[in-house]
Amino acid sequence: MIEQTTQGGVVPYLSLQGKSGAAMEFYERAFGATTVMRVPAESDPKRIIHCQVDINGGALMMTDFHPDSDHKLHPSLSYAMHLVVDDVDAWWKRAVDSGCEVATPMAPISFAMYARIKDPFGVRWAITGPASRK
Repeated sequence: MIEQTTQGGVVPYLSLQGKSGAAMEFYERAFGATTVMRVPAESDPKRIIHCQVDINGGALMMTDFHPDSDHKLHPSLSYAMHLVVDDVDAWWKRAVDSGCEVATPMAPISFAMYARIKDPFGVRWAITGPASRK
């Protein structure tokens, strides 16, 4: 097992319904993620108790819902991931080519380039970077 990195700041933590393992693999393809830690459940190795990937220098942690604990699906929760990068075109292309659905096409806004996508797991992502493209 790879050791979890220690980082300051706020680390997003997603709870996915039985799809954390697949999400980790997808984020490696779509966002160049590196798997740092993956802890399967002892009773069911397909279920992920905890995992961490690093994307663009930041940590993202995930788990599968645990119906046998207080960590259950809560449909009213809302979240989006905001990915700040130097080369918006390269990150955008890789995510869309990997299967992300375009919600808002890449376009300039007053202070940056900005786009929104949705991954196959229903997670909404914003990709933003410098207003002047490389």
